Amino acid sequence: MEATGQPIDMAVLGPLSVRVHGVDWTPTAPKVRNVLAVLIAHADQLVPASSLSTELWGEDPPASASTTVQTYILSLRKHLAAATGWSVAAVSKDLLETRTGGYLLRTRLTGLDLRRYELLALRGRQALAGGDDDGAVRQLSEALRVWQGRALVDVPVGRLLEARRRQLEESRLVTLEYLVDAELRLGMHREVLTELAALIVENPLHEGLHAQYMWALHLSGRRAQALEVFHRVRGNLVSELGLEPGAPVQRLHQAILNADSDFDVWSSERRRPLVGPLASPAGRP
Repeated sequence: MEATGQPIDMAVLGPLSVRVHGVDWTPTAPKVRNVLAVLIAHADQLVPASSLSTELWGEDPPASASTTVQTYILSLRKHLAAATGWSVAAVSKDLLETRTGGYLLRTRLTGLDLRRYELLALRGRQALAGGDDDGAVRQLSEALRVWQGRALVDVPVGRLLEARRRQLEESRLVTLEYLVDAELRLGMHREVLTELAALIVENPLHEGLHAQYMWALHLSGRRAQALEVFHRVRGNLVSELGLEPGAPVQRLHQAILNADSDFDVWSSERRRPLVGPLASPAGRP
């Protein structure tokens, strides 16, 4: 049976998930899940067999590692064939290919959450670059709604997946920063407070998020709290890294001290994004 249509939905922005026409077909075998997670996270790019071996066993793989990886790939192909009704040959040809030195998961016949996120985030950045803050808020908000938790949240990660997970999480933070910048320019300073309060707890050394929270508090009439946030992040940076806050945050702090409510004081420090990928679609394994 030839592979046709787009019946498979795959996800890594949250729990690992494979669904076919709404039915859950996520593998349960731990090593097969790891192999699948690597392939999805690096979709449409060759993943060397050696990288899969390192992901599964670290720097000291067993002598049978190469054969065992092949066994996991075959198991995964059989699983996907059972899920889709395709033949194993069709899965091997159109979905999970063997290439010289490794394997490649093709997304032409899949719905992949990572691809949806990247497309929506790109549209949001294009809107920002064109000065369309309303359009940016719509697109960036939709991009962030694709996420269902931390990337690869239920998969034990090795070196390769950990690097990719961090890349994806950084991309999400950048998207959040762009979104909040646009929301602040649109006067939505009270609307962003709750989310920013949680984000600075999760990211105690992130100057950009703290600055946004300071500015939103200040515009909401909570100047004293905004100054407290500055002193908190300054304390974190000095104690953890031996660094003072950067010049933009210092200038924002001074603006709040001066009771300046002109948004240009902060927004002039924020560059509109260059239109390009937030993170490589697949990253290099």
